[in-house]
Amino acid sequence: MAKTWFITGASSGLGEALSQAVLSAGDSVVATFRRPEQAEAFSREAKENGMGLVLDVTHTADISKALQEAKNKFGRIDVLVNNAGYGTIGAIEEFNLDEIREQMETNFFGAVAVTKEALPLMREQGGGHIIQISSQSGFRASAGFGIYNASKFALEGFSEALAQEVQPFGIKVVIVEPGPFRTQFLGSSVKTPQQTLDAYSKTAVAQMYQYMERMNGKQEGDPEKAARAIVDYIHNNREPLRLPLGKTTIQGMRAKLASVEKDITANEAISVSTVFEN
Repeated sequence: MAKTWFITGASSGLGEALSQAVLSAGDSVVATFRRPEQAEAFSREAKENGMGLVLDVTHTADISKALQEAKNKFGRIDVLVNNAGYGTIGAIEEFNLDEIREQMETNFFGAVAVTKEALPLMREQGGGHIIQISSQSGFRASAGFGIYNASKFALEGFSEALAQEVQPFGIKVVIVEPGPFRTQFLGSSVKTPQQTLDAYSKTAVAQMYQYMERMNGKQEGDPEKAARAIVDYIHNNREPLRLPLGKTTIQGMRAKLASVEKDITANEAISVSTVFEN
């Protein structure tokens, strides 16, 4: 049975690839864009199986209208994909609070707002899927990505709890965690702080800048393959909460798990000593 997808942030990268993969699979898709000309071009290309809408996920008043337009055209929304977002790189100290809040508004609060508006529709129709496009950076933090890490860690915590809350309604949550994919994430889609500090010029933060410049355009991940993997995941009704994508992601997640296990083992005696004795 064909599904209807609602995908935010479809102008480039994984969002664009996913919109095309959904259409190729015979499903319908409502894709959102920041610019009207992009939305109009998508509607023309997708024809009867798709619709492009203009939506900025930080403008919460527009979200309900966009979802309702999608429902009016296709009757239901089977799969919500919260993909809209951007990256930041720089030392935490370098970012001002407005820059940090802007990151959180888009990457976290935007996804929360769209999810909250979609939940009544999905409960009413008896189920659905909510796909949160997180990142390996939502599971494992790195110097230089602290603000971006914070936005994705928040999204993952929100999504873990959400999965438990909506399970009785037949709604499944999937956290997609891509690693380095060949998109504009390390190029035009990444923001840096307005002011930088010389103190970090020889630290791991500077090394991350060098890595970004070296790897941009050479990332291991193919966004089209990732998009097809996500579509197949939904069509096959897979159960796991997390869908890590890419070799680097798997390696990084296993390293993080090993590090956490090491900390737990090292501090287990201290930990259990803090409980009441019966």
